[in-house]
Amino acid sequence: MDAPHLIDQPAQAWKRAPIEGPETGPLVATWLGRRPYREAWALQKRLAAERADGRIPDQLLLLEHDRVLTLGRQADPSHVLASASDLAARGIELIRVERGGEVTYHGPGQLVAYPIVALSRRRLMVRPLVRALEAAMIETCAAFGVAAAPRDGQPGCWVDVDGAAPRKIGALGIRIERGVSYHGIALNVDPDLSDFDLIDACGMPGVLSTSIAVEAGRAAERPSTDAVRRAADAFATAFATRIGVELAGITLGTD
Repeated sequence: MDAPHLIDQPAQAWKRAPIEGPETGPLVATWLGRRPYREAWALQKRLAAERADGRIPDQLLLLEHDRVLTLGRQADPSHVLASASDLAARGIELIRVERGGEVTYHGPGQLVAYPIVALSRRRLMVRPLVRALEAAMIETCAAFGVAAAPRDGQPGCWVDVDGAAPRKIGALGIRIERGVSYHGIALNVDPDLSDFDLIDACGMPGVLSTSIAVEAGRAAERPSTDAVRRAADAFATAFATRIGVELAGITLGTD
């Protein structure tokens, strides 16, 4: 089920934008609520193709998913600790996708953000995009009273990074096709952290996963789409600022 405003945006203003000059148009952020993974995956790929053709402006999709595990294109499936029958009993699908990185969990209470950005038109390189995504996760955590930081050599967002027990609070994995990014980040707002026991998160055995709720002293908080939406607002503002792009508000996706 697609969001019509993502289909019907006027194309003429974008299709003739010259790649020789940096683009200055806005970033269109859309809150999609909870969506099945495959539905959002198909939407990302379609929008990335439309962006590469110059038919739409840059997009930022903000949502949460039903429970699912995804493997990066070269990920080692041995980092999935549950059997196929266990996953089936829990109603959790395992899907291999195009992004980089290892196995990742998505589920209720987790903010997922997919930036569909024409890097060539923005004159934005991949590494600065990754840094901007990490910084936006860190700023989102800070907005809810949680101190987080990047960790050298391990993309994503961490708590107590230099302490005795670093904890991962946000994952990152992107794909670039025809100069356009898709896939993105997953930030733990208030998910059921027991689901992370199904995997070696991001391919790291023994890594501890945490959430904004736990770090803020609300460990008993149940997954909440409202809480994810509040985090989405903070993330969108921080990300647009980090890449130096005007944020065209946050609209609501409709079926």
